[in-house]
Amino acid sequence: MMQANQESIIGQSMNGFDASDTIGGRISRAREAGGYSLAQLARRLGVKTATLKMWETDRSEPRSNRLAMLAAFLNVSPTWLLIGKGESPSTNTLSDEIGLLETELEMIQTGMMGLNHRLSEIVTRLKSLKTKEAEHEENVLQAEDQLASTG
Repeated sequence: MMQANQESIIGQSMNGFDASDTIGGRISRAREAGGYSLAQLARRLGVKTATLKMWETDRSEPRSNRLAMLAAFLNVSPTWLLIGKGESPSTNTLSDEIGLLETELEMIQTGMMGLNHRLSEIVTRLKSLKTKEAEHEENVLQAEDQLASTG
């Protein structure tokens, strides 16, 4: 029996969830990932803060109707709350992701401005070299003409 239990625990760990995690721990993690305080989530669920605290500390468990509400508010599946299978809550909020994208966009824009400046410098230098080359070829032709007329 003990070996079967160990295999079950090992199998659970290999299937992508921590067998030592509890429903209370998952409720707490999902609440924090959602950015709720204990009082805020308790108010949304219509329960006392002490009740939610008892769920998070595994002193009691929510009934099925509250579990479904919890899952909906926390954007996780009831299965994940119960046994830890499935997708865990994201720790990145939308505002975090928006901030990261805005920062990346600013970096790209700054890089583009630098590239535009460098491109402009290259175009100017190229025009200057072409002008010098044309002048040089003109000078060579004039020198050849002078040599031909004197000789």
